[in-house]
Amino acid sequence: MIRDKHWTAFFSHTGSEIVNISNKLGRTPDAIITNKPPGSDDIHEGIQESTYVPNRPSVVDYRGVLQSDTVVTLHGYMRIIPPEICDEYEIYNLHPGLITKYPELKGADPQKKVAESVIKEYDHIGCVIHKVTSGVDEGPVLAESSTRNNYSGVNSISCKLHEMATSLWLEFLTCNDKNIS
Repeated sequence: MIRDKHWTAFFSHTGSEIVNISNKLGRTPDAIITNKPPGSDDIHEGIQESTYVPNRPSVVDYRGVLQSDTVVTLHGYMRIIPPEICDEYEIYNLHPGLITKYPELKGADPQKKVAESVIKEYDHIGCVIHKVTSGVDEGPVLAESSTRNNYSGVNSISCKLHEMATSLWLEFLTCNDKNIS
């Protein structure tokens, strides 16, 4: 069960999602890993300590920062995890695109794809949490949240999805056997 394991969170952007989740859970990850170079100015002030991995981490780099009994959560971590690591660890990712309804939103920047779409109207926006496998956003979806798309522009869509992401992570991490505390 997850509650008996360590929690490691990865991020590539600011880490604000990790801070929001930690504040609401009353618990921080046991380790926070980033591929942002040390001294980056835009790391969220609530990230007190993080471990740096190279921009394109190798299997050896991942094994060097992960404990064997850790649950890994990805929060805007923009790297493809090697298949060996996906097979060895329990890894979950939140994807800010409703890929259960719109599979074409897999991959980078689904918010931008929705906001800039002129061919297809996306009547809903949402997030999913899926198990990480070797395929990009291909793992089984374990949780999702969606709402009518009453938003225009990347910023308003991104803000709503960020809010939804925090709530979905909280539900996922505290529900049933997914409790990591």
